[in-house]
Amino acid sequence: MQIEKYDRQKAIQYANKWAYTRNPKYYNFDKIGGDCTNFVSQCLYEGCKTMNYKKTNGWYYKNANDKSPSWTGVEFLYNFLVNNKEIGPYGSEASEVQIGDIVQLSFDNEKFTHSLIIVAKEKETIFTASHTFDSYGRDINTYKYKKIRFIHIKGVYKNIGLK
Repeated sequence: MQIEKYDRQKAIQYANKWAYTRNPKYYNFDKIGGDCTNFVSQCLYEGCKTMNYKKTNGWYYKNANDKSPSWTGVEFLYNFLVNNKEIGPYGSEASEVQIGDIVQLSFDNEKFTHSLIIVAKEKETIFTASHTFDSYGRDINTYKYKKIRFIHIKGVYKNIGLK
């Protein structure tokens, strides 16, 4: 297993390109629960170019009917990233974040239901991109959330010699 750097700039460039439209390579989940975590996973993938194809605990997308729960589910993505010790991106819950890191919001103080990617940071202000509530460069403080958590992407586990 080899650890590689997560390319934050590529993730942000992808977010900039696709924040207000949909990449035809991926199914649009807006009408069946929301597209926010799908979009964040796409951005993460652009920054790491590595998927984990484990059926139950992996992180991958082949098509709308063949994807991991973590590709589109808020809690599943969180659990994958903070617990991953195998192939793919990994991270930790954090208070200090950078561009390319993930934000998750709870609007009811119970469940986290919205994922966003950090696209800019100026002093203490964090700007995000998201699907479902399509935006790019939106101040995180404009959301009416009850709870917030940040996932700092630390790197990417890769198998040497495998794609």
